[in-house]
Amino acid sequence: MNGLFNEMTYFNGQHETVPDVLKHYDELGGPTTYGHYAAGWAVAGDTPFEWTKQVASSYGGTRNGMVIHWPKGITAKGELRSQWHHVIDIAPTILEAAGVPEPKSVNGTVQTPIEGVSMVLHLRRLQGAEPAHDPILRDPRQPRHLPRRLAGRHRPPAPWEFKPRTTLENDTWELYDTQTDFSLAHDLAVQNPEKLKELQELFLTEAVKYHVLPLDDRTLERLNPALVGRPDLMAGRTSLTLSEAMTGMSENVFINVKNRSHTITAEVEIPKGGANGVILAQAGRFGGWSLYVKDGRPTYTYNWLGLHRYTVAATQAVPPGKATIRFEFAYDGGGVGKGATGSLFVNEKKVATGRIEQTQCCTFSGDEGADVGADEGTPVTEAYKVPFKFTGKIVKVTIDLKDMQTADHDEAQQTHRVAALKKALSD
Repeated sequence: MNGLFNEMTYFNGQHETVPDVLKHYDELGGPTTYGHYAAGWAVAGDTPFEWTKQVASSYGGTRNGMVIHWPKGITAKGELRSQWHHVIDIAPTILEAAGVPEPKSVNGTVQTPIEGVSMVLHLRRLQGAEPAHDPILRDPRQPRHLPRRLAGRHRPPAPWEFKPRTTLENDTWELYDTQTDFSLAHDLAVQNPEKLKELQELFLTEAVKYHVLPLDDRTLERLNPALVGRPDLMAGRTSLTLSEAMTGMSENVFINVKNRSHTITAEVEIPKGGANGVILAQAGRFGGWSLYVKDGRPTYTYNWLGLHRYTVAATQAVPPGKATIRFEFAYDGGGVGKGATGSLFVNEKKVATGRIEQTQCCTFSGDEGADVGADEGTPVTEAYKVPFKFTGKIVKVTIDLKDMQTADHDEAQQTHRVAALKKALSD
């Protein structure tokens, strides 16, 4: 509600106060912060529309301007086009502009037809020209059959309220005249019951056509593939083996090491004169971890939300030749976001140990992934400059998860779902 120094604190259940943010006053907006403005600015930024993104019943959550630059295809200069389009129309527009047909099959897999329509016709027609047809938005509560607009409001208008106030069956429908009521300030549902009924029926027709039904008010459950039958690449996986140059792996396609013990085992080849660089890193400056070699010495750094960094480092360099570098992460247990003890081994000999007092329970980053042989985003630690590519050879890196106590597992799952929900809503 009051803004953040690091948005990832919010998604890991760590509260930032205004004094906390002000400690970084001179950094805000720079590369060392992952800031987020206060909720009030989001509301102000949508003026004169009501509410903000995430609230589909208001223009504040759905109506956006778009800038298009195409000198060879658009003869008009500096004009506006007021016809309605939707994000699903962008792909058909690009295909038509490039003279490329819509693919019917990709690598032998028959494709579902694109539901959007091209904007090219409108871009080339006169300013204010009416569309040739009235395509429907993917959310059929907002049909493009102007000048009327239908909106359902069974959910709270504030995006920071996560639970519906009533059921879909008891939804409150609103109706607006968009030609005379630009900011949707006057609900005409009571005065125009016939038009309201007409658009409600249109909504149901389009909802069936575009596979919107059944409407689903669940939030946390929908983010858990196991509960809703959605495929999950990492489901049940307890081990992941990676190869050199595998980079940019998001958290959804990378094994989840949070809230549990695990080992990272790297088989490497060290050249004469030693090696430097990242073996495996996940995320970056605002939360993550990195196993790397600095000045020839194997090192592990855990970055807790950009607020604290815990480092376990060997005192001796890895000798030239083939070597196995292993890091053991022994999680304390007793809940999520707890501490751990880290130990480094070189060729099965323990070379360092240290404490990691806090860990991130729910997510490392919504933007940065995991990288083998480099740290390609922001640096996990300021001890090196990205990408800090490994100068030896990485044969393979294997991550193995250890058993997790049932209570910790259940709490971790629930906390992760809550954080994932909030992250999805903010995006």
